[in-house]
Amino acid sequence: MNFIQTRGNDETKPETVTFSQAILSPIASFGGLYVPETLPELGEEFLNKHVNSSYKELASDMLSRFEIDIDQSVIDEALALYDKFDDPSNPVPVVKIKDNLYVSELYHGPTRAFKDMALQPFGKILSSVAQKRDENYLILAATSGDTGPAALETFKNKENIKVVCMYPANGTSDVQRLQMVTEDAPNLKVIGIKGNFDDAQSALKNLLSSPSFEATLKAKNISLSAANSVNFGRIIFQIVYHIHNYLELVRQNAIEIGEKVYLNVPSGNFGNVLGAYYAMLMGLPVEKLVISSNENNILTRLIQTGIYDIRDGDLKLTTSPAMDILKSSNVERVLFGLYGAVRTRELMENLDKEKIYTLTAKELEKLQEIFVADYCSDAEGKEYIKAAFKDGYLMDPHTATCFKTYETSSNPKIKSIIYSTAEWTKFSPVIANALTGEVDAKDITALESISKEANVEIPVMVKELFNKKIVHDTVIEKEDIEKEILKFL
Repeated sequence: MNFIQTRGNDETKPETVTFSQAILSPIASFGGLYVPETLPELGEEFLNKHVNSSYKELASDMLSRFEIDIDQSVIDEALALYDKFDDPSNPVPVVKIKDNLYVSELYHGPTRAFKDMALQPFGKILSSVAQKRDENYLILAATSGDTGPAALETFKNKENIKVVCMYPANGTSDVQRLQMVTEDAPNLKVIGIKGNFDDAQSALKNLLSSPSFEATLKAKNISLSAANSVNFGRIIFQIVYHIHNYLELVRQNAIEIGEKVYLNVPSGNFGNVLGAYYAMLMGLPVEKLVISSNENNILTRLIQTGIYDIRDGDLKLTTSPAMDILKSSNVERVLFGLYGAVRTRELMENLDKEKIYTLTAKELEKLQEIFVADYCSDAEGKEYIKAAFKDGYLMDPHTATCFKTYETSSNPKIKSIIYSTAEWTKFSPVIANALTGEVDAKDITALESISKEANVEIPVMVKELFNKKIVHDTVIEKEDIEKEILKFL
């Protein structure tokens, strides 16, 4: 399978590239992204085939349908990393909450967040490609809290790979920050940014498309790639669990194959729901994709009104910080799928220059055929956390946003799958406040009070963070990012 470009071709890059080329150099012409030229069809025959398959068997077959140019032995090694999750036989449990409502728990990997589902195998594949080519790569990662820990975990001590991870210095939870700044491997660099996630992501995109930065790296015999979901190597693994979740409902006798479901996804940078969008296009029976936002409700406004407007630049710091994003990179891939390259380039250039774009009425109608959206305030989220806990379910604040959209944006007679993107341990002060009324509790205090209140153990990998040495203490102005990276190299 070949990959094409969301904004068309500027004649400096090939018209099409292979999967390995797309993951090694993820920024396409005119600053666009790579998308599959075609998608495999995974209809009822595929679903029936995998009703009793393991997660790894399902993933392997789906990847084979994409015909990616990666050796099967490397794919097998990459998928074997799911054996390190809490339950190797079922790395993604799907839990029934009440009639017609289920939660897909995507956080049972080493960093306790959904990014492990893609970054664990992706890291193995990208580093294997680099070694096979005998090339050295600098992997950039911008994170709102979960991509960073997962990227550092998967790439640490990998040959031919160096990683620079940028995070908003005051925009993550303590656990997320500690997961990054305590990673001790010589090929890793973690940089705190005096700014927000959008600043970090803009810096990443600027560096990925900078001829001068590329030339500087080339002189050092280093090529450039990214671990963010701008890289399709992330997205391809995020398609799998949407199919798995559907099959889990079949296995639980909740639905029959062919029955449609809602997929309800907390959305920031739009990569998670993009995987669901591709699964839907490939044949997964989906009624609607439900977008759950926090008070930074840019995506809700886009889907409800057709207007993407970030002119005020007012990013709110919320209790669901992984979704504190104004410029969602992966919306671009949906725009391309619905409206084509010419229109996508026009819309994205408007967003870059004017900080706004507006869809036509017909374009909005096409978008709303697939997506529905709403947002959840911090106060509402805490009420949903509290109510779910009374019913016996402990969840994080990102998952809580989906409980709001389940009530406002879906038909209760149709099964809904909510995506839980992080374990409760990542955002314990918020949850402790919701459950016990504690205010301004430190993470370790909140973890202990929740553990007692809910009678659950704090995972060892989280508890150990508070005794680890801080290895990375760099916090800089966003203008100094390139200089700091070159100093590291």
